[in-house]
Amino acid sequence: MSYSTADSFRPVTLDDVRGAQKMLSGVARVTAMESSRHLSQTVGAPVHLKCENLQRTGSFKLRGAYVRIAGLLPEERAAGVVAASAGNHAQGVALASSLLGVRSTVFMPKGAPLPKVSATREYGAEVRLHGQVVDETLAAAQEYAAETGAVFIHPFDHPDIIAGQGTVGLEILEQCPEVRTILVGVGGGGLAAGIAVAVKSVRPDVRIVGVQAAGAAAYPPSLAAGRPVTFENPATMADGIKVGRPGDVPFGIVGELVDEVRTVSEDELSAALLLCLERAKLVVEPAGASPVAALLSEPGAFEGPVVAVLSGGNVDPVLMERVLRHGMAAQGRYLAVRLRLTDRPGALATLLGALSVVDANVLDVSHVRTDPRLGLTEAEVELHLETKGPAHCAEVGQALREAGYTVIG
Repeated sequence: MSYSTADSFRPVTLDDVRGAQKMLSGVARVTAMESSRHLSQTVGAPVHLKCENLQRTGSFKLRGAYVRIAGLLPEERAAGVVAASAGNHAQGVALASSLLGVRSTVFMPKGAPLPKVSATREYGAEVRLHGQVVDETLAAAQEYAAETGAVFIHPFDHPDIIAGQGTVGLEILEQCPEVRTILVGVGGGGLAAGIAVAVKSVRPDVRIVGVQAAGAAAYPPSLAAGRPVTFENPATMADGIKVGRPGDVPFGIVGELVDEVRTVSEDELSAALLLCLERAKLVVEPAGASPVAALLSEPGAFEGPVVAVLSGGNVDPVLMERVLRHGMAAQGRYLAVRLRLTDRPGALATLLGALSVVDANVLDVSHVRTDPRLGLTEAEVELHLETKGPAHCAEVGQALREAGYTVIG
């Protein structure tokens, strides 16, 4: 399975996906399909999680990268490959190249998380840090390809990549043959396009729903325009689907075969990640949790059985901590409050005593005495509290006000 540049828009067929599945036998894992009792109760129908977060390299990206590189001509392999990525695609290309004995160079942004940089190197790639954003990194990789003759491995905009990602769809049909709805995160569109080709060719009755972060939702305006358009300044915690423009190749497939593309908020993403961790005991990155976020945002909108594709689990620990706090806050389980009190001995202890009465767990305290906004005898305290939900948050605020404290935020 190999395509020239001129042939890069060749349609992706079910036979291509089945060929990719044979090629990936013994390379990519057939990842688990886990049922979720909590989500099933929420949706009112069986919900299953397709755990690509447990794939080798931590995401589905290995599938497409391996198929693409395996399909290169001998002279192309000899020239090596180059890619640009902040994480998942980088690791997929690095491992696939090592397995196939092909030299790989991966450009990553200077601010890429250290664990992802280290993992990419350990999988065998030469890593070059360039640029502050992925667009700059992408330009550097393409320039390197032009100068050296290395083959540029695009993360989603190639038929081989789409065929490889489509093997996820074949596995879903094998593991959950009664599936009625599949939810999948969408960035450039390679995974959604591949799944759509595989599933719709066999089961055209299955509804396929793409999910994008609202802050990086390039597909809805592109589908409305009938062509890929650029979403300016995409911003989302879900870096795995933070893509400003749909890929030309997957766009045509998504437009034809994907039934709907929905968007989810940052609050919904963080709540979904928290749910995966607490209820399913699965570490999932924000992009991978986007299908769960869609289920939580409108649970009655999906006919079951439902399969939600958890596309990746590569999340930086620092980001994980921030996202978990964000998710707890979105669920009313984390409260940050600022207030003023009289600056005298024992005042802070009295405040903490008032909080203990309403059973609020104090996680952090910041105490400011020197600020031009404060009076001579005033101090400002910022508290970070673990709470039990929105009603408990309201109870805490009411208790503070009744105790005579001025809550300012």
